[in-house]
Amino acid sequence: MLFGKRLFFYLIAYNLLIYCELWVIQINRLQKYFFNGLLLSVVAIIMRTVSVSFNVYVTSKVGAEGMGLLNLTSTVYSFAITLATSGINLAVTRLVSNALPYENESYFDKKSDRRVRKIMKNALFYCLFFSVLSSILLFTSASAIGKAALGDARTIPALKILSFTLVPISLSSTLNGYFCAVRRVYKNVILQICEQFAKITVVSSLLVLIAPRGLEYACIAVVAGGAVSEAVCVIISITLYLFDRKIHRSKKFQITDNGKKSADVSKFDVKGVKKGSFITLGEHTRSEDNSIIKIALPVAVSTYVRSALLTIEHLAIPWGLKKSGASASQALASYGVLHGMVFPILLFPSAVLSAFSSLLIPELSSAHEQGDTKRIKSIVSRVFCFALLFSVGVAGVFVCFSSELGKIIYNSAEAGEFIKLLSPLIPLMYLDNAVDSMLKGLGEQLYTMRVNIIDALMSVVLVVTLLPFMGIKGYVVVIFLMELFNTSFSIIKLLSITKINTPIKKWVFKPLGCVIASTIITRAVFSIDFVYLPLMSLFDVKILSFVEIGVCAIIYLILTRLCGAISKEEIYLAKSLVKRC
Repeated sequence: MLFGKRLFFYLIAYNLLIYCELWVIQINRLQKYFFNGLLLSVVAIIMRTVSVSFNVYVTSKVGAEGMGLLNLTSTVYSFAITLATSGINLAVTRLVSNALPYENESYFDKKSDRRVRKIMKNALFYCLFFSVLSSILLFTSASAIGKAALGDARTIPALKILSFTLVPISLSSTLNGYFCAVRRVYKNVILQICEQFAKITVVSSLLVLIAPRGLEYACIAVVAGGAVSEAVCVIISITLYLFDRKIHRSKKFQITDNGKKSADVSKFDVKGVKKGSFITLGEHTRSEDNSIIKIALPVAVSTYVRSALLTIEHLAIPWGLKKSGASASQALASYGVLHGMVFPILLFPSAVLSAFSSLLIPELSSAHEQGDTKRIKSIVSRVFCFALLFSVGVAGVFVCFSSELGKIIYNSAEAGEFIKLLSPLIPLMYLDNAVDSMLKGLGEQLYTMRVNIIDALMSVVLVVTLLPFMGIKGYVVVIFLMELFNTSFSIIKLLSITKINTPIKKWVFKPLGCVIASTIITRAVFSIDFVYLPLMSLFDVKILSFVEIGVCAIIYLILTRLCGAISKEEIYLAKSLVKRC
């Protein structure tokens, strides 16, 4: 009976994947990009909501000092992950996307299939070499790092546990790059959901069981849950990859090199699929260079340097706070509030931009490979417009409602003050992420890494210089200066490559005026007694604050449309994409 239920479940899951495959390959490139971005955005927002909520739960269990300890551990762990992945995700995304037919990236013809198989084979050996090496290094040096570098022996068990996650992370990164390149990112969505579910389940159980023994055991509970979730993630990702390769190499989906044969959907017993609705392949030219090392290793070396500098910077923050007069516990607490509480909130809405930005790499890489400058300019212009429109609105909302967010989410006035102080940086942080993705898609990944390395080096110097005298305020100054530096140089490089028009009035000043007006209007309306008092009787104070934020967002969107920050053409395009998808 149990076997029958499992078989039934597997058959349902298999057929759902088949239907997804058949639907995705029928829509055009723009629709596919929009659908994938929308799917990733929705799931990312849900996952970040769950993550922030879970972060609040973990904070309540381990405290601000515990969050500081976890963040210290994560600085070393981040460097180990950098070594384990060594630029493999970007390399796989670019090489696989370039190997696919430009006219229709949903199918593998025989030539493309051979290229992709070779790329993935080389990527597997590459990621295994670096991930096993980093795992051994982290495990054997955990004691020295915990005592000497971090200055806290309680981090040693956590570092040893984390060393076992590096191989699964590297493998998952490789396969995620593949799914992104072939535009089947719904499989990455499946991985995110499964990973988050496994992490929450295991961490919550372990916190109940062993956290009462002390802060060291609480940290072990958190990192052990992450280790289990990574193991689950890599098993599922390998399964989805094998399924993908089997389906798109089978005769049911096979297209001949001359592009005359369509997918044989009848064998899947799928109704409602129109004959001739599949896009056939034409002639295409692709680079024969399938070298993983040529793309990944230069990025990896640059990332090593930057990651090492970032690790030094984060280790220097508690040191600088202690030098300014704070105790060891206070220094960890302040560090934990800023990095463990404030930044997750500030970066929470960026899930929308990050989702679409990650998909820009294969899109721009394909266009760049074909020399399609018109399409490149169109993509870059739209990304700039949307990114600034979105980020300026988010920044205004955070500035206006910072104190409410700090109290509602963390019950911390200090967190609210930091949110308000750092909110003006949101447009720079969000735009920098999108610009970096576009530069990587255009083959300028080494430039972005050089800028990031200089950024990290200057950050270390400024942290060591300013924090002993200014305390945590000095670190805020460092963040402002470095974000301005990094984003400015990235934007200048992208504009010099693409030579697009830059309507500053539409991209910056109109959204800025709209968000100022929307926050003023919202505050004025909710301060009226006959509006506020009835709402107070209907909603809790916390819920009412989010209602106020929602109203502010709606007013902002209306104002941007009225002033022309959002054009009729853009609205029409969005509606058409939604209807078709």
